Amino acid sequence: MLSRSARPIFDMRSRPAFLHKFFGSTPSTPEYEVVRWLNKRVGSRDVDHFTRAPDAKAFVAEMDAAGITAATMVARSVPGVRVTNDALAEVAKTAPDRLLAVASVDPIEIGVEAAVAEAKRAVQVLGHKGINVDAGFYAEPLKANDDRLMPLYELCQTLGVPAFVMSGPTTPDLSFNDPFAVEVVAKTFPKLKIVCCHGFYPRIADIVTVAFRNENVFVSPDMYTFSPGGGLYVEAANGFMKDQFLFGSSYPFRPMKQGVEDFQALGLSEDAYEAATFKNAQRLFGVTVDA
Repeated sequence: MLSRSARPIFDMRSRPAFLHKFFGSTPSTPEYEVVRWLNKRVGSRDVDHFTRAPDAKAFVAEMDAAGITAATMVARSVPGVRVTNDALAEVAKTAPDRLLAVASVDPIEIGVEAAVAEAKRAVQVLGHKGINVDAGFYAEPLKANDDRLMPLYELCQTLGVPAFVMSGPTTPDLSFNDPFAVEVVAKTFPKLKIVCCHGFYPRIADIVTVAFRNENVFVSPDMYTFSPGGGLYVEAANGFMKDQFLFGSSYPFRPMKQGVEDFQALGLSEDAYEAATFKNAQRLFGVTVDA
């Protein structure tokens, strides 16, 4: 059997810092300091690591240094953080065998009908591999099962691409960080693959229970895997959740290389580690990833 360092690694949540000042592109701004602050909060040993990749070439070099084979770029479209799907697609084109783009839409900003049309264009024309829903971060915060989001999930199911649902402790109103809302979506669209970014931390037991009940729910806690209580994700992944657990570095909010090293030391079984680092991602996207 190949050593863990020799096997492919698929990073399910990574965003180049140069995409937007929210990700740390611009020194001497409040956003830049927030990136450094969040790195400190999630245990980064080098809080300035994100400054090393000012362009796509350097970003891929960071992936190489970390041993990451492919990365899923999940940008955002919420008030204050607008990364266009066209811009993200251009970044993906710089390394099409390494970078996958996931489109974002804001149905509160542009309306449900326009959001569905843009999501369809992003997948069918621009080549995006999924649709990102930042439910709790829109101007009007939503839970993941809000009626206005259902047409987006239906489109994803129809197109055969996963829906990425943003969650976690940075939701402006924590009442919208609700794993049970995902249960409704999973039951309504049983053929839809749902990726729970940030793993609905800190409601770990709740999202693990939802994943137990719904095999189309994937848990991607990324940087929160290493936060207090994160061992429950690992316990579940070593059991029933093996085929639903995903690795994500959460770059630029945590270093890629440290993310890989820390993930290798979590105590995952060999089967669970392989599933989380590339086999589940391959199945999710219908692609083959080689080291």
